[in-house]
Amino acid sequence: MRYLHTMVRVADLDKTLAFFCGQLGMTETRRIENEKGRFTLVFLASSDDVEAGRAHQAPLLELTYNWDPESYSGGRNFGHLAYEVDNIYDLCDRLMKAGVTINRPPRDGHMAFVRSPDNISLELLQKGGPLAPAEPWLSMKNTGEW
Repeated sequence: MRYLHTMVRVADLDKTLAFFCGQLGMTETRRIENEKGRFTLVFLASSDDVEAGRAHQAPLLELTYNWDPESYSGGRNFGHLAYEVDNIYDLCDRLMKAGVTINRPPRDGHMAFVRSPDNISLELLQKGGPLAPAEPWLSMKNTGEW
């Protein structure tokens, strides 16, 4: 398992980028605009990781900007921790057998969400390309929120 990023939701992307990049010296490594989902994702690397040439291997900060105004109360601005895993199906199966609820099953063979005992959301991402869609994941419904 490899730690990938921490996601936080932001209300004003320009102001947030001015803080993290302009004031803290972080560097934008990639940006994803999703018109259908109406959000923008911006990934930031620390200056030390950029200078050492490891910005694409180091854990990143993911800023999530939802285009429709939203109020983030109760800590909802913190999103999740993300980990890359060798086999998402095997890990989700082990977690489920241990009593962990799979909040967002890996229907696409690529991504799943679970929660820790302290209710911290964890995103699990399949290393390399997605696995072929398979049951029971393909027909499993979402449970709760992530």
